[in-house]
Amino acid sequence: MSMRKEFLAGFKDTLPLVVGAIPFGIIFGAFSVSAGISPAGTIGMSLFVFAGASQFIAANLFASGTGLAVIVLTTFIVNIRHALYSTTLGPHMTHLSHRWLLPLGFWLTDETFVVTANHYNQSEDGSNKHWYFFGSALFMYINWQLCTVIGVVAGQAIPDPLSWGLDFAMSVTFIGVVVPTVVNKPMALTVVVAGVTAVLANTLPNKLGLMAGAMLGVGAGLLIESFQSRKGTSHV
Repeated sequence: MSMRKEFLAGFKDTLPLVVGAIPFGIIFGAFSVSAGISPAGTIGMSLFVFAGASQFIAANLFASGTGLAVIVLTTFIVNIRHALYSTTLGPHMTHLSHRWLLPLGFWLTDETFVVTANHYNQSEDGSNKHWYFFGSALFMYINWQLCTVIGVVAGQAIPDPLSWGLDFAMSVTFIGVVVPTVVNKPMALTVVVAGVTAVLANTLPNKLGLMAGAMLGVGAGLLIESFQSRKGTSHV
């Protein structure tokens, strides 16, 4: 497809996921202000960090009086999953210059990763598919900024924003993101192990249960995939 069609397709395919991200962004803006972060700091975090889950974690840790070093380390660990995303998208983007790779890397989110990875796997011609990535990423970025501002304004007027219950929408969105990707046994085992581990390790400090779930889930998926490969080879 042309650059314009790829861009619009990325925009269109991301729309259902943006709907789920809207309340999440509003809740972040409101919660961050109520946690003691200034409106400018909250908006700046969305502009220059752009990582929803990590921004929530950082705001929570800030509210509890956690030191800056621990906040940075914790959010870094949570975002290590992006290294896994790069192993999937990287081979499709070797022809791009850093002028493209740097902004696309910054704008990469869970939602954009899912739709872009699926799009890259649909056909062989990938010369313009980075425009699809761009359309999806830019849509998510603009939406997040607008929702953060709305949340900041609302958070200054309404106490206890977490009591709204809107954060549940993001959980539903992530379920919708994950389920279509579970197409084989390794993926299914990865999801189950990661989910169970995250629940059981929820009491670990600094949200380390999330990283434990991610690492064990990936490890379990790789283990069963390796076992299946050896089993298939032994039958040859």
